[in-house]
Amino acid sequence: MRMGRRGCRLAVSTAVLYGSLALFVSILHNVFLLYYVETFVSVYKIDKLSFWVGEAVFLIWNSLNDPLFGWLSDRSFLSSSQSGTQISSPEVVLKRLAALSRNGPLFAISFLAFWVSWARPGIQFLVCLCLYDGFLTVVDLNHNALLADLAVSANDRTRLNFHCSLFSALGSLSVFLSYSVWDKGDFHSFRLFCVTLAAVSALGFAAVSRLLTSRFEKEARLRQDEALALKELSIVQNPLTQQEKPVTLGEYLRQLSKHRNFMWFASMNLVQVFHCHFNSNFFPLFLEHLLSDSISASTGSILLGISYIAPHLNNLYFLTLCQRYGVYTVIRWLFLVKLALSVAMLLAGADQVYLLCIFIASNRVFTEGTCKLLNLVITDLVDEDFVVNRRQQAASALLFGMVALVTKPGQTFAPLIGTWLLCVYTGYDIFERNSVQDSAAAPPVSGHASSTVPLRQGCFYLLVFVPISCALLQLMAWSRFTLHGRRLQGVKAQRQGAQHSHLMDIKAI
Repeated sequence: MRMGRRGCRLAVSTAVLYGSLALFVSILHNVFLLYYVETFVSVYKIDKLSFWVGEAVFLIWNSLNDPLFGWLSDRSFLSSSQSGTQISSPEVVLKRLAALSRNGPLFAISFLAFWVSWARPGIQFLVCLCLYDGFLTVVDLNHNALLADLAVSANDRTRLNFHCSLFSALGSLSVFLSYSVWDKGDFHSFRLFCVTLAAVSALGFAAVSRLLTSRFEKEARLRQDEALALKELSIVQNPLTQQEKPVTLGEYLRQLSKHRNFMWFASMNLVQVFHCHFNSNFFPLFLEHLLSDSISASTGSILLGISYIAPHLNNLYFLTLCQRYGVYTVIRWLFLVKLALSVAMLLAGADQVYLLCIFIASNRVFTEGTCKLLNLVITDLVDEDFVVNRRQQAASALLFGMVALVTKPGQTFAPLIGTWLLCVYTGYDIFERNSVQDSAAAPPVSGHASSTVPLRQGCFYLLVFVPISCALLQLMAWSRFTLHGRRLQGVKAQRQGAQHSHLMDIKAI
């Protein structure tokens, strides 16, 4: 169906509002990723055992809460035996928006719990991580599910993702500001900064969710009579669909286990999540031990900010490439570029300061740029799941949750494996450096007079070998993914055909 002038105006407005929700997540989450490990290790002085126990419990919770919340959100869609259930209906969108309006402000409040010491470090670490990730999961699942529920065509989804990238880039400005107020010795300014960010995020979620809810409530009222007529008509024409059995969680998992493209994508994305969080967690460490003697603090701040903003801006260009060559091809190119840059940096060595600056920044740009495109692939998997299993309603949030079940452990593995590798390479233990945190000399390592050289070299090897290993694993998994080209076109044609058969396009995108 073609949209008139009124529809086009609504399309732009709704896309902007949808994208702005990414702003209210990114202004908090980027700061969280950058500072939460450093805060508990260097400021709250958490011990090694509590840190590892907290990360282990968080690993379990972080993996299970996505499919749990996805199932709670979408089980009514899978279990519905009413043949009149509409694809991407305003009711589905309203349900997502209601969840965002409730949980968005709570997500902002949970962010604040990290930056004030209110319990023993080990207990606070565990409670804060689980609470924050729970609300973040609900927000992310519903926001990402809207990408699949609001649009089916690649162009419409690309437009929505474009606005997400634009607002995420704006949200990354918080990283620039955070570096100027971050001081492990005096935490007051940083706390005030975090309170301000949380207030902006909470108010933004409440306002934008209300605006979008108002819009789709109007859509629901305008189409209520038509929807009722279509339900009656579909009952007459398809009497057997009422007898369909509800889809249980066990049956859904069996269906998913046979979804080969889902399995290969999840394998690739597990490595991607690990690499993204590895970069975020160890960026300050790389700046400190590889570049601190060669660049000023202001240059480090600029480099840090660019590494967070550039991926979102670059993604705007990547999306234009996706429209021309397809998402699958662009992601494959990004893996190859990551591999080539890492090998080149390894050959150049750790003494090339300017190349090191470029590589550290570009490594994040290409890694995060890939992450921003993966939601488009998941929406394609939603379409394939809908078509292959002949669903009456696309279970968008549930599929996003199942992807996270497999891939989110990479978020926990990143700091654990990174600190372990650093200790193996150099003998340097971040948990034992607190007593000499302000000392100009690096902490001694048993058997060495000074750890400065091996520590710097160890950081360099960590910096280059991690992306090389990740790129090789991802290229191997991505080569087995088949949902692209003619197959993808066929899947989208079938889902759009089903959507048009119900005559219920949401024109407000």
